[in-house]
Amino acid sequence: MAIKRHESLQSFSREHHQGLVLCRKIEKGLDKNIPPLRIKAYADWFYQNHLVPHFTLEEKFVFPVLGNTHTLVIQALNEHQELHTLFHESDNLKNVLKKILEKLKNHIRFEERILFNAIQEVASKEELQTILQKHKETDFCDNLTDEFWK
Repeated sequence: MAIKRHESLQSFSREHHQGLVLCRKIEKGLDKNIPPLRIKAYADWFYQNHLVPHFTLEEKFVFPVLGNTHTLVIQALNEHQELHTLFHESDNLKNVLKKILEKLKNHIRFEERILFNAIQEVASKEELQTILQKHKETDFCDNLTDEFWK
């Protein structure tokens, strides 16, 4: 059954989709025995250009709806920090990439299936409007300089 996502969170969900696409690209690269450095270069580009801004907006405007002491928000913040740490690791890249794809996939599923639903249940119209105003969606712009996943 599809989750009915409030308009103010739909752009975050679309960004989550792109995060899952990143996971699939990493997986394909690993399956094709692409050198991990090539895969990590793309993953790092995605992290800087898409994940960091996404995490920042969630932390600044979405999570405060529940409050930073709420158990679900604490989990999301901890997962953001774990992902930041993983993206900055440079040893044993193949293992790091496997961890990134699993951690990111699980994190996105958690936010989509649990956290965002909890936020939608308690958010006021004003809070939802603020989220909508603060998150100006742009078209996803991919880095196609090395399409190792094809």
